[in-house]
Amino acid sequence: MFERRDDKLLPFHRFSKRMAVYGSVSGSIVLLSLGVGMLGYHLFAGLSWIDSFLNASMILTGMGPVDQMTGTGAKVFAGIYALFSGVIFLSASAVFLSPVVHRALHSFHLDLDEEDDDAATKKPKPRPRAKRK
Repeated sequence: MFERRDDKLLPFHRFSKRMAVYGSVSGSIVLLSLGVGMLGYHLFAGLSWIDSFLNASMILTGMGPVDQMTGTGAKVFAGIYALFSGVIFLSASAVFLSPVVHRALHSFHLDLDEEDDDAATKKPKPRPRAKRK
């Protein structure tokens, strides 16, 4: 999926395409999770679609709930969705940032390999011999 340690650094135009793909996947994860939250708030809490959107988006981004949940089903859903949202937000962020982190680490490996190559081509200086008495 990503280039290997021995491969050259990916050109920027191909890296941009990779970021677009991973951004789309990350955005899809967030939109799907937002849809699950909206549906749950609408069905379990009896909120309107716009209020369901507001509550789901606020929970998904970590801001907290807007409306108070009154029924047991609504409270259970809100708790489960809050836990789910924490994991999803971190997962979507990891998916989005993984190409950036990989590119940075890959460039560090390339720099280290160049230094190793430079060190291998240089001849070591001979050590001076100790004088005998």
